Amino acid sequence: MQYEGKLYRALNPIYARQPLSGRGAELYGGRFNPKRMPALYTSLSVMTALREANQVGNLQPTLLVSYDASFERVFDGRDEDALQAEGMDAAAISDPTWRDQMKASGEARTQSFARRLAAAGYHGLLVRSFAPGATGEDLNLVLWEWTERAPARLILIDDEHRLGRPE
Repeated sequence: MQYEGKLYRALNPIYARQPLSGRGAELYGGRFNPKRMPALYTSLSVMTALREANQVGNLQPTLLVSYDASFERVFDGRDEDALQAEGMDAAAISDPTWRDQMKASGEARTQSFARRLAAAGYHGLLVRSFAPGATGEDLNLVLWEWTERAPARLILIDDEHRLGRPE
């Protein structure tokens, strides 16, 4: 599928000068990216982005950013037939033990799935949010490839240059 529209991220202020880096996900791994694979975890709504960034404990200082996005190859993780063709299903996608799997074997099943999709040329994965309080309407777009140009265009919206020059 294609995606065109706005995307949002709620960042730890430590990463304010690097809203396009994907470095944190690359260092630590995430549900849909193994370590050493950069990823940007974005959301289709502001509230979903805030839920994603503040999943544990109290609301912490958070920097909200938005992007103009246009991606030609996005895997739709809501499509059960497409998931089954990849050896996955909704239960595997939402499995809360992905961190335990990563610790035990080095790579969780969802991370292997993401690696296969990226190798097949997908720019990202559209998937529901699993953050506390999220519903089926709360969607994330996990990106593995992004540039300033098509077919994987992601442009930070900072018309007033509030973040200064990104590093």
